[in-house]
This record gives sequence, C-alpha cells and structure tokens, in this order.
Amino acid sequence: MFEISSHHVLLAALGVAIILAYWLPRFFSGREPAAYALLIGLGWALFGWIPGLSAALSPLAAPKAWEIGAELCVLFGLFGVGLRIDRVAGLARWGPTIRLLAIGMPLTILGVALLGWAAAGMTLAGALLLGSALSPTDPVLASDVQVGRPTEGGEHPVRFTLTTEAGLNDGLAFPFVHLSLALAAAAAVTPELLGVWALRDVAYRIVVGAACGVGIGWTLGKLLFDIPRENALAKSEAGVFALAGVFVAYGLTELAEGYGFIAAFVAGMTLRRAESDHAFHVRLHDFSETLEHALTAVILVGLGAAMPALLTALDAPGALIGLGLIFLVRPAVGALALWRCRLRLRERAVVAFYGVRGVGSVYYLSYAGAHMTLTNEAQLWAITAFTILTSTVVHGFSAAIAVERATGERQTD
Repeated sequence: MFEISSHHVLLAALGVAIILAYWLPRFFSGREPAAYALLIGLGWALFGWIPGLSAALSPLAAPKAWEIGAELCVLFGLFGVGLRIDRVAGLARWGPTIRLLAIGMPLTILGVALLGWAAAGMTLAGALLLGSALSPTDPVLASDVQVGRPTEGGEHPVRFTLTTEAGLNDGLAFPFVHLSLALAAAAAVTPELLGVWALRDVAYRIVVGAACGVGIGWTLGKLLFDIPRENALAKSEAGVFALAGVFVAYGLTELAEGYGFIAAFVAGMTLRRAESDHAFHVRLHDFSETLEHALTAVILVGLGAAMPALLTALDAPGALIGLGLIFLVRPAVGALALWRCRLRLRERAVVAFYGVRGVGSVYYLSYAGAHMTLTNEAQLWAITAFTILTSTVVHGFSAAIAVERATGERQTD
C-alpha cells in the first residue's frame, strides 16, 4: 500500500531547493554567491506556504536547534578560512584587517545600536544585542571574495583583508553579545559590571581563544606531519581530520572559557604553517568546506521557510535598520577605518561595502534567545532575517564582480 509521508516530502523538497539554488544561476553566471539568496527564496517558496510549518521552524520556537546548527556551520567556515591563508607575515599586510576589527566593528555595533534605540524604540540591551549580532561579516557566505584554496594563491590585499576580517570578527563580536545579556539581566549599569566584562569577556576570553588556537593548531600539525615521521598521519589522506581538528579546538577552548570561534580560525591558520606546501592541506580544506556548504544550504533553506513567521514583526523602522547597515553604516565606518591605509581608493571602497551578513548573525541571536528570555525577540529576529536576505541579494550578486575588478584577478575557487 502506497503512503505519502510528510517527512519524505519535506526531504525531497529540501533537496529540490538546494539543487535549484545552485543550478539556476548557471544559466546567467559561473558564480556561486547568487545561490545563497536563492536558497532562502526557494525555502520560502517551497515551505513557507505550508500551514504551521513556518512558525514551527522559526528560531523563536526552537532557538537551541538554530544555535547548534549555525554554530557548527560557522566553525567549519572559520577553520577552512584559516587553512586558506598561505602567507601571514608582515604587520603592514594585517593593517587593514586590524583597522576594520578595532575601529570598524565597534563603530558598526554602535551605529546599529543607535538605530535600534532611536528608530525602533528598543531597550539599551536589545539595541546592543542587535548591533552585536549584525556586526560580524560572514566567513561562510563570502567565499567567492576570499583568498584561494591552500597553495592556490590569489591573496590580493583586498581578498586577504576580507578573508581575515571574516575569520576574526565572529569571535570578536562575542564580548558585545555577553555585554548585552549582562545589561538585560542587571538592574543598572555599574562600574563593577563593566569591569568584570572588560576583564573576563574581553581580555581573558580573547587571549585564551587565540592562545588555544595557536597551541592546538601547532599540536595538530605535529600529529599530522611529524609523529611518527616515517608514517605520518597525513599519508592517510583522511580529510575527516578537519572535523576532528575543529571539534578539539572549539571544545577545549570553550572548556577553558575562551572564545572557540577565535580558536577555530587561529588553529586552522597555525596548522596551515606546518609543512605549508603539503597537498594534505587542500584535502583538509575541501573536506571542511564540504561540511560548511552542506550545513549552510540547510540553514538558509530553513531560514527561508521561517521567513513568513519571522517577517510578521518587521515594520518600516526595522527595515530601515537593515538597509541602513548595508548601505550606510558598514560603508561609512569601513571607509573611516581604512582611511589613509595601504589600499587604493577603489580597493578601500570594495572592502568597506562588501561586508556580507549571514549565518554568524543567526548564531548570535539564537545563542542569546537560548540563554535568556529576550524583550522584543520577534522584532530582533525580523530585522536580522531581513538584513541577511537583503545582504545575500545585494552582496551575493555583485561582490565577486566588484572584487575581481578591484583586484584584477579572478577567483578560481
């Protein structure tokens, strides 16, 4: 007897959405970023009309599931980004990245928070949480504007800056998320609260994250290439080692109360320094990237399916916040942070504008929702979902072309 199972229908529709998202752009371009906007759109079209499904899939209903899925996706993305970087030497090479992290990111958080407080009437804690969640650029959705695969090159300063910024700012957004949650739980802002935050959430956790990343990455390199030298693990060509490396770096760092996102990126970058010309780095990167792409596709289709429920709370001020971040705040603070740096004017303009928002924002907001009952949570998710959708469309369809024209080189990844 034949039976139509809703579970199997959903699986088939998910597969169809992913196939179409990657197949349809081939009629117009050989580039992949357009697929990310299509994943959201097709998830919306195929699932959003099913009664009750959008609300059931919404991060408002199941924040923990979204937190775990987005967490894994970002982790694989950060580790893979670290493995991509062939050359790290030279402070001047890191200058634009440091400027974007030290100047651009705090100003982005401040700008979005002010918009949330003034335009949308949010509380101080809610506005700060929105700014923190939307501040990091995404290491997952920006692969087409990043440096090439290991040993492949393509490390123009524009690509290097966009890659390293995305690799580090996910972890560096965490202190501000913690601050927003502390403010929401506190009766008042006190010097003691700010002091504990500065020492624990900023200084200690960042230092531990970076130190664990270096130590674990160095250890992984020794295990892969040196011990035992005559029968090194790299000879097995088992790409699953990337999965193990991500889990070790993230898990041990979080146990030490450090930022695991920073550790994942730094571990990948440190591991890349071991036997830097070895072909096994490519296998590790490709395995990590495969997992990242699979999780990204599922998350974005799920986000599209949840859009009808999420966008019910979107109003004009919320939409203006998302548009303001993409077209005003990010370009302005990026230009300010990069003023008089080593990049040419056109290169600075490209780096300043192309800060893709994506899975990292999903993680931070779902993390906050899973750890605390949030005021105006529906409004926060509506603005975040709208911003991600807009970013995938605006940045996804234009970033690769803009970066190629600014650098004079085509990304071969």
